[in-house]
Amino acid sequence: MDLNSIMIRRFLFPAMEKFKGNNIQKNIAHLKHSQSLTKHELEILQKFKLKKLLLYCVDHVPAYSSYQSLKREIERDPLQALHRFPVLTKQAFRQRSSDYVSSLMDEASLIPNRTGGSTGEPVKFYIDRHTVEYYEAARYRGLSWWDIQIGERCAMIWGSPIELRENKKLSYKLKERFLKNRIVIPAYDLNPDSLQVYIDTLNQFRPSYLYGYASSLYLLAKLMLRKSIFLNFIPKAVLSTSETLYDFQREAIEEAFKCTTINEYGARDGGILAYQCPEKNMHLTQENAYIEIVDVHTKTPVEHGESGLVLVTDLNNFAMPRLRYELGDVAALSAKQCSCGIQLPLLEKIEGREDDIFVTPKGNYVHGHLFNHIARNLDGIQQFQAIQHSKTDITLKIVKNEQFTDKQIQHFRNEILKSIGDIHLQVEFVNEIPRTQSGKTRYTFREFPLNM
Repeated sequence: MDLNSIMIRRFLFPAMEKFKGNNIQKNIAHLKHSQSLTKHELEILQKFKLKKLLLYCVDHVPAYSSYQSLKREIERDPLQALHRFPVLTKQAFRQRSSDYVSSLMDEASLIPNRTGGSTGEPVKFYIDRHTVEYYEAARYRGLSWWDIQIGERCAMIWGSPIELRENKKLSYKLKERFLKNRIVIPAYDLNPDSLQVYIDTLNQFRPSYLYGYASSLYLLAKLMLRKSIFLNFIPKAVLSTSETLYDFQREAIEEAFKCTTINEYGARDGGILAYQCPEKNMHLTQENAYIEIVDVHTKTPVEHGESGLVLVTDLNNFAMPRLRYELGDVAALSAKQCSCGIQLPLLEKIEGREDDIFVTPKGNYVHGHLFNHIARNLDGIQQFQAIQHSKTDITLKIVKNEQFTDKQIQHFRNEILKSIGDIHLQVEFVNEIPRTQSGKTRYTFREFPLNM
């Protein structure tokens, strides 16, 4: 029995909420109730929240003040009215970000945040505690589907260099260990020589679940499988977040940890957008956000099952609202209904980031999944990264291991050229693949605009 978990859940967490005036547990209760509403009732709830947000935006957010004329339409049909507002790209937001802060908010009282900078340019923005509490509630609601409660032991495979420096402070360690009941293993610098130390740490702590970046969890799993070093217990689950979870990663993680891998889809600048249920479907957090999937070029809605750009309208963020915000991800909606009984709509697939899509010399699109599908069967390739500099120029970085052969790299080259066409493919052998500022690994990315 984990006494610390019980202490946190029954006493420390409620006391903290009362002291700070938080509403996380109240929001969790609301979300657990709304997930059982009918499809029609959920749509009514979402429209109600959207109408309230849009009316607030045209009255109190400078960036949207020119849309006052839409008030009547917003009252009549907020979904139709939303499509009268422009798609907001990250570049456009950066150029006039201060205009998106509500005139009713004191900027000094808001919480500064920023994206991880996987594209090299982090987006800086503000949120308030009200918004954060809804994000946290959505996460705990999703975890409850897997019988994981507030305060249960968690091992995080996590952290940017900045976070790791903070992690060295005694006060930080004490807060993580005793108030949050979790430990952190650095995702930024997973060292193969330290694998036994990581496993010993996990065996001693015995977390209920592990939580981390898909790429870091996968790397740790591959090290465990290669060296045949495993945990002496079985966690409830391994939870993957912040990056696209590919099938080959899920397979390796589940083989190494002997348990289910849960997929959490979210973003710092979008919140918790979807969670995987025990039926392995991704349920949208419909109560917190309105999600659109639109064509890459025209920005018009696509059919269910068809991939497109993800646009997010956060229904709870009144501090710095961003309507139809282009998250940078590619996904598809599903028309199916899940057999688990939860009525929330589904994502059919999450394909990754928009800049994971490569462009052939003929102008066709090839998703970065291609490289994963090829590499997964090449045991001698420990890691790789493909960078498209132009339609005819790609660099493929390879980290070799002891099983590598020249025949494998030739196969990799041939398969790429077969799918993409007549290009210049430069192969570089490197000791490691550099991580982004947030500690993530990008397997593929394109350096030029998709419509160039």
